[in-house]
Amino acid sequence: MSATVVHSLWTTTAADGITKIPAPTIEYAQLSPVLIVLGAAVLGILAEAFVPRRGRYHTQLFLSIVALAAAFAAVVGLAAGGYGTTKKHIAAMGAIAVDGPALFLQGTILLASVVAVFTFAERKLDPEAHGNRVDSFVAQAAAVPGSDTEKAAVKAGFTTTEVFPLALFAVGGMLVFPAANDLLTLFIALEVFSLPLYLLCALARRKRLMSQEAAVKYFLLGAFSSAFLLFGIALLYGYAGSVSYARIADVVNGTVQNVNPALADTMGNDALLLIGGAMVLMGLLFKVGAVPFHMWTPDVYQGAPTPVTGFMAAATKVAAFGALLRLLYVVLPGLRWDWRPVMWGVVIVTMLGGAIVAITQTDIKRLLAYSSIAHAGFILAGVIAGTSDGISSVLFYLAAYSFVTIGAFAVVTLVRDAGGEATHLSKWAGLGRRSPLVAAVFAVFLLAFAGIPLTSGFSGKFAVFKAAAEGGAGVLVVIGVIASAIAAFFYIRVIVLMFFSEPKPEGPTVAVPSALTTAAIAVGVVVTLVLGVAPQYFLDLAGQAGGFVR
Repeated sequence: MSATVVHSLWTTTAADGITKIPAPTIEYAQLSPVLIVLGAAVLGILAEAFVPRRGRYHTQLFLSIVALAAAFAAVVGLAAGGYGTTKKHIAAMGAIAVDGPALFLQGTILLASVVAVFTFAERKLDPEAHGNRVDSFVAQAAAVPGSDTEKAAVKAGFTTTEVFPLALFAVGGMLVFPAANDLLTLFIALEVFSLPLYLLCALARRKRLMSQEAAVKYFLLGAFSSAFLLFGIALLYGYAGSVSYARIADVVNGTVQNVNPALADTMGNDALLLIGGAMVLMGLLFKVGAVPFHMWTPDVYQGAPTPVTGFMAAATKVAAFGALLRLLYVVLPGLRWDWRPVMWGVVIVTMLGGAIVAITQTDIKRLLAYSSIAHAGFILAGVIAGTSDGISSVLFYLAAYSFVTIGAFAVVTLVRDAGGEATHLSKWAGLGRRSPLVAAVFAVFLLAFAGIPLTSGFSGKFAVFKAAAEGGAGVLVVIGVIASAIAAFFYIRVIVLMFFSEPKPEGPTVAVPSALTTAAIAVGVVVTLVLGVAPQYFLDLAGQAGGFVR
């Protein structure tokens, strides 16, 4: 009896004293691109468990392409519905921003990922092993390199089809990363796309030890950068009493209302703001590969399977620059006078460092890695502009750069010798005489990287340098042009090597790819030329997408 009385008293008191906890409101339609990709990734894991081994490759490839295409259609639908302009808002209880830059970057990531998945699925480049077609990935990831278990797996015709769901999980994290509207969502998205990439880097079929070494380096350095980011988030929380971007920006501007008494002592402490902001910035600069946080880039690009390198070089950069733009333009615009001088220094050493060190490289993948570091510097020049033109120029550059990069790495997979891909530059001598079409296509990509007129690289560089000059960073533009001239030297050196050197009799062969890699390279060439010859429509599109929701 007494228990019943106590229970009724408790429920009465609870009903009187506590208001109902509101249920979260989630805008599923506006989050549909992310949900489609992550849902397909989960289905891919289930396919690994339940689909017979013979059918997995085709099932995973079909699932990945359909999911990425459906997610892109969802992004286009949201943009057409005005969510990039008039209806832009904060969704998912303040965690995700649905606005122009987020949708533009998500669309770019999804299109680049479709092209990258084509290169993942390529199975005609290597000679057949024991009557089975093989791809760029190890037969059995758990097998020790060179062991009997690995030989048995190759003989049995095993393939690592888990790469497709892993890629989809990485894409899901990349879609959230530039759209994150609070620091915890940013960190979770970072881990969701980083962890699958660490695994993908270790799965090369040839040169497995180098591949595993690359993965370990990437994992360790990535863990350090994540730790810096997380510590920075903790300090910014102590400064603002919130991890929400808008709240932090309000505290920086001095317009905050309703101070939490528990945090009143630390709120507004500028030391926490400056150190926390610098640490979060450090974590993001690591992901874009800016100097001095670039040391992982050449080793990982060289050691990872080449399709993964292309995917990582394109999609990760797009996601990371999106997050960096949102941090500097939405969270810390009130700190512009503090972060601009530091970023100037980073931009200068990144542009010059990437271009100068690339000259000394003898491996084509390492050369492209240092080239990507120099490009990070060029893009950062647009980030520094601090204007809406700066945002739109960066969006355009990222879209142009991602397809050129995937196309260039797809060409690298075609030049092969007995040991697999022939990545040493000396092996590429005379390639223009042995295979004029492949050499010509690679030359187009190299000219785009160099920023030669009538390629997408020129349009992108012109846009970011113009925005930087108008934003008061004219000195950076001069240094950027000098760095571009240095970079043009080593791109043109490779073109001269291919077309004006005698081919060696024991040189590499050029493999004939399937329709998948051919499509990936063709898309790269078409995008490079279209964005170079007629960029205005896409510049306008990036301009319309240039407004962040605050």
